[in-house]
Amino acid sequence: MALLKIVENPLVKMKLTTIRKKETNSKDFYSNLTEIAMLMAPYVFQDLALKEIPITTPVSPTKGYVAAEKVLFVVILRAGLGFLEGFRKMLPEAKIGFLGMYRDEKTLIPHEYYMRLPEDLANYTVYLLDPMLATGGSAIDACASLVKHGAKKINFVGLVGAPEGVANLNKSYPDVDIYLASLDEKLNDLGYIVPGLGDCGDRVFGL
Repeated sequence: MALLKIVENPLVKMKLTTIRKKETNSKDFYSNLTEIAMLMAPYVFQDLALKEIPITTPVSPTKGYVAAEKVLFVVILRAGLGFLEGFRKMLPEAKIGFLGMYRDEKTLIPHEYYMRLPEDLANYTVYLLDPMLATGGSAIDACASLVKHGAKKINFVGLVGAPEGVANLNKSYPDVDIYLASLDEKLNDLGYIVPGLGDCGDRVFGL
């Protein structure tokens, strides 16, 4: 069974409280979302493999460290764009791929309309970025696309999730580790996370 990691950090909880509030504007929503991603990064990359390299400080030679694995952030458009910057600040050497998906508001079924991934996808450790894990449909379809194109190791990184989405993703892809800032109560009849924070894409971009 895959790892489910809920990031227990006081600063994350405080900033998540800010973006949950319906009166928070797009500017403050985005800035807090970026900061949450930066705060989550040490937990998400806690087991990142490193290799030693020789460096020289102003005082003497010593050893330093760089990532021993190739990291790829895959952003599920469009809400994932608001989640990307914080992780990219913390690991700027990572490559970035994109999956364009939208959810039919009546059937809740996700549809793919755009994809840009490296040709040697199998050589990367993939971190799939999507702030919301609701039904799990988008995450499952994204994982299917990634596996189809050769991905071997996939992690899902989200902001808030519903138990239903976690269960569905675990059932379909039991090897995909899941990182969340919060596991919320449930889904409502419209497929939205409760208490959630509304439509993340709308709140990031103001429409």
